[in-house]
Amino acid sequence: MVAVAVLLPWLALLLRGRTLQATFCLGLQLTLVGWIPAAIWAVRVVNNDRRDRQYREMLRLLRGR
Repeated sequence: MVAVAVLLPWLALLLRGRTLQATFCLGLQLTLVGWIPAAIWAVRVVNNDRRDRQYREMLRLLRGR
């Protein structure tokens, strides 16, 4: 998913369910200068979502469910 975030940042955000952010990111990506910030932003979103999912899984295991 990180590769998608670097190559197509707007698609990574869209796959994460962040439609408004994906639209804004696509606007950034259309400019060559904006591609780098858009890619960094998308990678951060992907990593944060992965970390949140791991935290939820740890809490679920600690609660014994």
